[in-house]
This record gives sequence, C-alpha cells and structure tokens, in this order.
Amino acid sequence: MDAVPTPVAPISPVAPWMGGKRNLAKRICAILDQTPCGTYAEPFVGMGGVFLRRAARPRAEVINDRARDVATLFRILQRHYVQFLDTLRFQITTRAEFERLVATDPETLTDLERAGRFLYLQRCAFGGKVSGRNFGISRDRPGQFNLSTLEPMLEALHSRLAGVIVECLDWSELVCRYDSEATLFYLDPPYWGCEGDYGKELFSRAEFDKLAAQLRGIQGRFLLSINDVPEVRVLFDWAVIEPVTTTYTIARQASARGNRAELLIRNFKA
Repeated sequence: MDAVPTPVAPISPVAPWMGGKRNLAKRICAILDQTPCGTYAEPFVGMGGVFLRRAARPRAEVINDRARDVATLFRILQRHYVQFLDTLRFQITTRAEFERLVATDPETLTDLERAGRFLYLQRCAFGGKVSGRNFGISRDRPGQFNLSTLEPMLEALHSRLAGVIVECLDWSELVCRYDSEATLFYLDPPYWGCEGDYGKELFSRAEFDKLAAQLRGIQGRFLLSINDVPEVRVLFDWAVIEPVTTTYTIARQASARGNRAELLIRNFKA
C-alpha cells in the first residue's frame, strides 16, 4: 500500500546540466507528485533537475547515475558536507583553473577532490555540458563559481539528501533492483541521436530497445521524458504517449534551438 507522501520544499540544482529539464520540470513534477508510490527512483538523475523540484517525497527515494562523478558529488554532499566546503574555500572562476581541471584525470583524485572538480566544471562549463566542455563566460554576469552564493545552495541540497539512497549503477540494474508494485520511476535518458553527450561509454543507441522492453514488463509505474522522434514512438507504441513542447537553448546547430517537441511516456493514466 502506498504511504501518504511528505511535503518537501523544492530546491534548485547546484549546477547546470545539459538536458536538465528545467523548462519541463513543473509539468513533470506535477505528474510525479500526484502519483502515489512507496518508492521513488530515478535511474538517470543527472544534477537532479526533476528530483529536486518535486514537492512531495514518499517513504523511500533512490537517485542513480552511472556516471561516477555524479554519484560521488551527491554522496559527498550527503555524508561529508563540511569537509567538502573546505575543499572549495578559495576557488575562483578563471579559464586557467577550468582548463587545468578539465585536463586532470579524476581517477587520480580523492572522492572529495573529485566532487569538487566536477562541481567546478559543471558550474563553469558552457550550457552545463559534460562531454567536450568549454569555459562559459558572460559579459554581464559574475563568475559562476562563487562560494558565498553557492554555499546556501549546497546546504539546502545537503539537507534534502537526508535519507536518500545514492546509487551508481547501470540504469537496467537499478530498475531491476528497485522495481515493485509500489515503485514510481522517472527516467530521463539521453536524447535519441545524442547518446554520447554524457560519455560514450554510458549509453548507446541499442539500449533504447532494451529500455522499452524492460519498462514494458515492470511491476511499478514509470514516467519517461525524451525527444519526439518516430523511432521512439514505435518503441513505446504500447504506452501512453503525450506530446509536449519545450525550449532548447543548447544544440549542435543554431537551427535546432528554440521550441522543440518532446514526449512524456508512461504506463499509467495521469
């Protein structure tokens, strides 16, 4: 039986994320908050653009990302918040530091250092890009890594993560592990045609078939958001498909920016 959810104050992510669903978050969160569940799970959490903007939390929450940098940042903020702040104290926004950190192999760092590197790069990278980052600057905005303004956001995220399970698994394993009649999944995989935007080893075109097949057989409920392409409509022709419009501000070509069609796909009636 689904428990009564607990109200929670929505907060903003602490850094940009390409495809972060900011423009669709209100609509997505309205569906999620109105769908009863005992466990809420996100296999592709990214920087938490939807997870953190929800206004209700059930008994159990699970966030997951196969990218180790993402999982490490959330885990460090959850468990080692004070020590993490100490690693950020004297960072300033400079191109030289950005390029130094881009060139640094994260495998050579401690988890605290790795989390700090990732947060710095995501705050300073153009458009929240993960793969192929470029230093992002604006003539009329202050530097994006300013601990005096960032610290309250980090503290709010630290508090919000209390009791949340943080995983670093393949999306399929996460779904298998947490699936039940009381589970609600929200999935935000890479867009069709942009599978390598978060790292070529993390998700491939072939996995869309696996994703559709696995979601069709789960016990729980799911909501999936993705770009509107014919191939996706075919794969999920057995589910409820709702076309929506959003705005893309980052794209490989300028002609791809502006209003774009996306799909909200689910296995239940909203």
